[in-house]
Amino acid sequence: MKLATKRHIIKEVEFLVELMEGDESRLISQICVLIVVSTLSLNVGIPKSTAQVQDYSKEWRDDITVTGGRTLLVEELSATWCTSCAEIDPFLQQVADAHGSRISIVTYHPTDGEDAFQPAAAQQRIDRMRLINPDIGSTPTFVVESGALRIGPQSWPDVQKDILKEETNRQETSQLSFKISKQDNNYIAVVKDISLIDVPYQTQLTFILMTHGLPVPEEYFNPGEDHRDRVVIATSTCHINNNSISNIGFLDSAATSCSDDFSVNFSHSGKFSLVLIHEATDESIQQNNDPTTIGVVEFAYRDIEVINEANVMPLLFFSFIVIGVIWVLYGNNNSENSRKT
Repeated sequence: MKLATKRHIIKEVEFLVELMEGDESRLISQICVLIVVSTLSLNVGIPKSTAQVQDYSKEWRDDITVTGGRTLLVEELSATWCTSCAEIDPFLQQVADAHGSRISIVTYHPTDGEDAFQPAAAQQRIDRMRLINPDIGSTPTFVVESGALRIGPQSWPDVQKDILKEETNRQETSQLSFKISKQDNNYIAVVKDISLIDVPYQTQLTFILMTHGLPVPEEYFNPGEDHRDRVVIATSTCHINNNSISNIGFLDSAATSCSDDFSVNFSHSGKFSLVLIHEATDESIQQNNDPTTIGVVEFAYRDIEVINEANVMPLLFFSFIVIGVIWVLYGNNNSENSRKT
């Protein structure tokens, strides 16, 4: 079994152990579910894919073409002042790395007067989420493909099950592609050679820019590390029906035709991810309640450990061993306690 895959499973088990300490029966059931779901979701019935990554430690030489569409969008509502958010932030980055291009975790920080970042682009996406889930507001909250709200760190097993369900049910996606070029610290990304599936409602293409390792200013309350990852700082949309554009945070965005030459440019001196989404317009969500994305692809410019493939049998074998060990230890612990009483 590949080392990165082992780390993926082990890290998520460690994650739950720390979060659910003190509730042994719940911990055991959650761990078992998580291991099985993580293992199956890595392998069963899902096309293999390779994350679109440019190694940040190496020199950027040529233009890069990013292609895909099957990636699932996992949206997180977080805040720099949120203690549990700060605790899980490093783990989520490892989870995102382990999943490769299967999921894209984007994190929205609210404009609430207390968050250290408060990017306008993130608030725009939060407002969009409220069109689907008006009650959203707690941190951390996770939503897979505009589905159910999963609130709190303890909800991660449900997030994993949502990911597996969406991957299993998804039949067809738009094929998305963009070319990204770099000159000094300036970047331009241009849509090219895409194939959008037809749906009975109006849609848009959306670029989302996330920054990694964003420092938290010292004057703000910060219960976690001195930086945060996956912070959404810019978004731009191109309405497929009329080629109209909105832009928050990018230096510029333009298009004569959304599906032919929709482009964004931005300046960035550090690590980032750029996500391209084919999705319903806000108006379509309000009128038709069709929120699920139709295609997603992410490009990452940072240090990342990529899993290209995993063999299902070693993974299942490893999972069953771990489950067995956990149950044995739990049984022995119960026996010890029974003798004492």
